[in-house]
Amino acid sequence: MSQRAPKNVPVPPWGLAVAAMLSVQLSSALSVDLIAAVGPAGTAWLRLSVGALVFLAVARPPLRALRRRDVPVLLGLGVATGLMTIAFLASIERIPLGTAVAIEFLGPLTVAAVRTHSARALIWPALALLGVVLLTEPWAGDINLAGIGLAGLAAIGWAVYILLTQRIGDRFTGIGALSLTVPVAAATAAVVGIPQSAGHLNLGILASAFGLAVLMPVLPMALEMLALRRMTPTAFGTLMALEPAIGVLLGLLVLHQQPSPTQFGGITLVVLAGAAAQRGGRRQPRSREHAGARTAPDLIGQGPK
Repeated sequence: MSQRAPKNVPVPPWGLAVAAMLSVQLSSALSVDLIAAVGPAGTAWLRLSVGALVFLAVARPPLRALRRRDVPVLLGLGVATGLMTIAFLASIERIPLGTAVAIEFLGPLTVAAVRTHSARALIWPALALLGVVLLTEPWAGDINLAGIGLAGLAAIGWAVYILLTQRIGDRFTGIGALSLTVPVAAATAAVVGIPQSAGHLNLGILASAFGLAVLMPVLPMALEMLALRRMTPTAFGTLMALEPAIGVLLGLLVLHQQPSPTQFGGITLVVLAGAAAQRGGRRQPRSREHAGARTAPDLIGQGPK
């Protein structure tokens, strides 16, 4: 009697989403040493440049499908991505990783709340803002306004990223659009990144940049694409609410950033607010125009940071 082949057990979509979040936050935590060497803009430029080369290698840019009205949106998305990446990396140079992620998370959370067209939904960004206040502990007297401001700028960039991504989501499938926007993001970061990193580049720096670019943006976007094929965008967004907590965890494990009990309470409020703003469940794969990552989620997990 022939032996039955072992049953193929696929990775659950929530596992793919969590792996994407871990990859993003690990990349952020490990970027701290590279930031010290070439600066936040230099780090953003190197990571985005490597990411752009990878996306150009694995996905043909959909130039034939490009229309004139798509160009401003794609350029805007690329510029927003580059500026968001620089701002976020500059913020984690000044404030703890978990705090920076929580502040940045206010951007997509606000977008999700506003798009529900319900006044009650605005409770969730307000709750998350309260959590951010607990995280930053302004009463302690050592608040870093520059770091908080840069994280806030990254939050605005993330919100713009979501809105522009959703505008082109029905026009380009899979990672095709990324082969257009990530090079623009790299060029944007190069304006400041090249002068900032000049004289500091060596093989070790370039190898570190390559590894960090694999962790973000390459690997998370591939994992998100797979996850979103089997989840509703709202379920995906709910799960992504864990990202600030993952940022705190990796900040503790990798950077030894020990949050206080008050800060733990703050991150709990941010996570609860993010989860409450999104509800949904599992779905079956849909048509190709909705199969790619970042096509039309109400709350998108990671921008290319």
